[in-house]
Amino acid sequence: MMPEPPRPVRVPDLKAMKQRGQKIVMLTAYDASMARLLDRAGVDVLLVGDSLGMVIMGCETTLPVTMEAMLHHVQAVSRGARRALVVADMPFLSYQVSAEEALRNAGRLLQQGGAAAVKLEGGRPVLDVVRRLTDAGIPVMGHLGLVPQSVHKLGGFRPRARSEREAAQLLEEARELETAGAFAVVLESIPAHVARAVTECLSIPTIGIGAGPHCDGQVLVSYDIFGLYEGSLPPFVKQYARLGELMVEAARAFAEDVRQGRFPPAEERA
Repeated sequence: MMPEPPRPVRVPDLKAMKQRGQKIVMLTAYDASMARLLDRAGVDVLLVGDSLGMVIMGCETTLPVTMEAMLHHVQAVSRGARRALVVADMPFLSYQVSAEEALRNAGRLLQQGGAAAVKLEGGRPVLDVVRRLTDAGIPVMGHLGLVPQSVHKLGGFRPRARSEREAAQLLEEARELETAGAFAVVLESIPAHVARAVTECLSIPTIGIGAGPHCDGQVLVSYDIFGLYEGSLPPFVKQYARLGELMVEAARAFAEDVRQGRFPPAEERA
């Protein structure tokens, strides 16, 4: 008998994992092949992040990423994932103009892209959007702290919530996102004690990235941890492999075999 496929991770499962004290594992994915590999590794959530603007498209920020680009990558990841929950980032200006436009764009990411949920950045300015999407049945993951789509307003990719005032505001906005219907909140580049306070006061899970060990789960950019991105890495990243160097070595070996006439083998050229 063929083994039964693993049960897919659903949105309510993440809250149940928080209640059990089971840590949530999330990584970014941008194509079907990567999604399949991370799925096999047991990753719970695959985030199709607008970080693709930097690691895939070669941009300096996430701002140039369009809805069409996101749809392209969300479709690919959704085809490759079998168990993991697929969450799609809503790109810059896809949800800030109006709640109605946000609903149309989020609906496309689910209907055409195959995602199970969307993620958007910000606190109070997006509460109406969160309510509108969740009322329509679209699960929403929030994102507070360092919000990359506001990089110019923030003056760069800098840690947030370092002052008592900023920390208190972040905590309040996290509560408001939960009340508005968000099923989880990403906390990026904030002090560990602030992330702990947020995690303890919410019934929905927190997913940390550069926010210390007390969150209900952790997320990193897959290209960072695998050594595939050649740009500078945030200080909180742990690099688990240097696959980029292995790929360079493999490509050099192939090139040398071709140039020396060793590939393809002589019998295949006859």
